[in-house]
Amino acid sequence: MTDWPNHETAWREWRTAMAGARMHHGWILAGKAGLGKHDFALAAARELVAQEGVPQPPGEHPDILHLTYGPKDDKAERAAADGKDYERARSIRVKQIRAMQKRLTTRPTLGERRVVIIDPADDMEVSASNALLKSLEEPPQGTFFMLVTHRPARLLPTIRSRCRVLRFPTLTDLQLENMLKAEDATATDAAREAAIHAAEGSYGAALRFAEQDLAPIAGLIRNLISAGDPKLTARAELAKMIGPRAGRERLQAVMELAQAIVADAARATTSSAHSAQLADTHSELIALAAQAPNYNFDTGLLTLEIGTLLMRAAPASAPAHVRN
Repeated sequence: MTDWPNHETAWREWRTAMAGARMHHGWILAGKAGLGKHDFALAAARELVAQEGVPQPPGEHPDILHLTYGPKDDKAERAAADGKDYERARSIRVKQIRAMQKRLTTRPTLGERRVVIIDPADDMEVSASNALLKSLEEPPQGTFFMLVTHRPARLLPTIRSRCRVLRFPTLTDLQLENMLKAEDATATDAAREAAIHAAEGSYGAALRFAEQDLAPIAGLIRNLISAGDPKLTARAELAKMIGPRAGRERLQAVMELAQAIVADAARATTSSAHSAQLADTHSELIALAAQAPNYNFDTGLLTLEIGTLLMRAAPASAPAHVRN
């Protein structure tokens, strides 16, 4: 498990609560993606369910229930039942919550406590959130809930009001550099620098960028938003660097990298007009990332659109929201 230097405060708050007379039953683990909230949830849950004199299994624990994205449909469910790879749903569904609640009608297996981890809780369906609320309002004896969330504002206010919040701060550039070096000492300084710059404090994001070796793409993105594409070659070069058969993960990393570089440029510029132009581009890149699944995964179309948005962000270009 990764050693997370940003978890010190969260651990102190958690262990202080455990030592208290009455441990709160609902917890929200809040912070952007890639800050180790999942690792914390698993380790904290094991501390909570451990009981003196009761041997604890080293692997999966029967009293720690983990809910995340399940199979997409019946076909995926059959594949999962057969131990095969399967396509996952994009939300946590109400039937998963209800299945979990049925398990809570029995006593914990080993000790007196049980923990339910929902990750990411902000991707629960509305009906799933409403179903969970009933358990939070009247939690079974010895049951505790840990809701891992990257966007806590998306949780129902009634859920937030019934939980204590542990906040996970972003990592410093030095912390990210040390963690990346520990993960892969062979990576180039340029690759690490680009990953750290784009990750904005998220180790998960930095690791993806470093693994994808996006330093050359980062340089081209900066050129596009500063000088545009006057020779009509930069967008083609961007598509070549991304790759004609780039997978979803690589395309997502490129779009996140572009968003980070554009946001950084918007903060750095002294021109209010250019700042507004970059803000428009940033918004459109976010929208494009959300729409990407609807492109039927046409890599060429996506890379062209990314390049076009970046080119329009250059100072001499038309505003990013103008379409020809």
